[in-house]
Amino acid sequence: MMSTPAHEAGRRSREAAMAGDKETWLSVFAHDAVIEDPIGPSHFDPEGTGHRGKEAIAKFYDMAIAPSKLVFNFEKTYQCGDEEANVGHIVIESSGYRVVAEGVFTYRVNAQGKIVALRAYWELDKAAASATKI
Repeated sequence: MMSTPAHEAGRRSREAAMAGDKETWLSVFAHDAVIEDPIGPSHFDPEGTGHRGKEAIAKFYDMAIAPSKLVFNFEKTYQCGDEEANVGHIVIESSGYRVVAEGVFTYRVNAQGKIVALRAYWELDKAAASATKI
């Protein structure tokens, strides 16, 4: 598979999230980026409008990533222009539980290779139903 700017930015984002490296993770995003993870209303984003800008993205990191151990398992990747879509699942361990979020995870980058949109299509109810005590 060809390594595109979107692929590289997504890879750096995932590696930093798994390593718990907030500063490196934040550096992958453009100043006006948006994260929708998951898309629509959730306990992280009750209004379902996304986390826009570096300050909101940093708060999302503190709420969702910092207290978790993450493993990304993508089975298929589709690269189109400045975007990439990954099909697979993320294993999330937090608060004594393991949850599997199956879905489609997309990254869009700007001309500088910074992520301007990270969107995660996964169903909150299905992920919650997968929870097992660890």
